[in-house]
Amino acid sequence: MGSPYFGGITEQAPGAYVYTELQLSVPFERSPWRKRNPILKNQPGLLNKTWLSGLNNNSIGGFYAFETVEHAQRFALEDFPAETARLDTAYYARVFEAPPAADASRDLNSPYYS
Repeated sequence: MGSPYFGGITEQAPGAYVYTELQLSVPFERSPWRKRNPILKNQPGLLNKTWLSGLNNNSIGGFYAFETVEHAQRFALEDFPAETARLDTAYYARVFEAPPAADASRDLNSPYYS
């Protein structure tokens, strides 16, 4: 998914981030990530995603970078809840504006900011 944390290159500074978590209770390797990646790659405004796997709890989630806050909100408030309903699982999603934290992120060598 082009994650800068795993060698991907982000050519555009993100406008917003979304953090998600699903309570699927399956090991990550049995989660639906293979089906989700092609769908997510067509998500409007998505720059990249870092998949997350909950330690000792079999939850899955992600850290998404979006071009704009509007794209991030659409995903977090409309698209993601619709997908979790199909999976019949509880979820958590939060939207974060990127620009206010850019300098602090650069100071910590975040791969999202050069």
